[in-house]
Amino acid sequence: MNANQNKIQLRIGTRGSPLALAQANMVRNLLIAAHDDLTLESIEINIIKTSGDRIQNRSLADVGGKGLFTKEIEEGLLAGTIDIAVHSMKDMPTVLPDGLVLPCLLEREDPRDAFISHKSTDLWALPEGAVVGTSSLRRGAQILNRRPDIKIVNFRGNVHTRLRKLKDGEVDATLLAMAGLNRLGMPEVVTSAIKTDDMLPAVSQGAVGIECRADDQAIHQLLAPLNHPDTAICVSAERALLAALDGSCRTPIAALAMLDGDKIALRGLIVSPDGTTVHKTEGGGVKADAVAVGHDAGEVLRLAGGADFFADL
Repeated sequence: MNANQNKIQLRIGTRGSPLALAQANMVRNLLIAAHDDLTLESIEINIIKTSGDRIQNRSLADVGGKGLFTKEIEEGLLAGTIDIAVHSMKDMPTVLPDGLVLPCLLEREDPRDAFISHKSTDLWALPEGAVVGTSSLRRGAQILNRRPDIKIVNFRGNVHTRLRKLKDGEVDATLLAMAGLNRLGMPEVVTSAIKTDDMLPAVSQGAVGIECRADDQAIHQLLAPLNHPDTAICVSAERALLAALDGSCRTPIAALAMLDGDKIALRGLIVSPDGTTVHKTEGGGVKADAVAVGHDAGEVLRLAGGADFFADL
């Protein structure tokens, strides 16, 4: 990081989608508000095209999973061409490359999924045989568990691309994250928010994480004021559940942790991609034990599913 205020002091790496850029700009604004020596001119946003952005005609599960949205950005961190990376936490693999850490999580946005349709006001009220577009195995599997008559089709692209495809009639409905639509200033496109009792969110959905080099203490100090401890605690529990299951993009897994004072409650589930089999669990404890709570819940699901369940995913 250059101490000269007339030059770039901080380089932020991000994907180039409108949502990724909105989140990167949000981080830049928060850093400027927290540090008097940082300005718009001293923080540079570098767009890095990831493998996940380049491959649009296949499902993520078929081409390598979540790491496709982080690999090239993390390579930039390790090479020193950027100082921090801004990620949607639901895109983050459970294991980070050696030398990288996630010391900062912003306050979580609405974790719910959003139902968007011009033909129905509610996901479960869609007509028989309706077509729903989603690239998420988790969303598709949970829909099929309750509505096996619905046809799920792969639906890639950024938010605006998916909304255009919906408007053009390629599908009857689609699902997006409430958090992303809120951050884009587009809550009006939501037909209805889906209750978490009806569709459990992805692990870490709604949370934004900031990644940096483990040994860059100056960056750690810059990021410290932005970290939201309660979000970090909940995300740590959910990611511990995911790690216990060795979860990947081929594994429909959902989890949501909530705090109540010094207590944490966690719900999790695994579901077969065709929706026919679902296993659920609930756990809790003191928030200081969040990682253990998540790990234990993940072990419960792993044992409930058995080796054959995960072998088929």
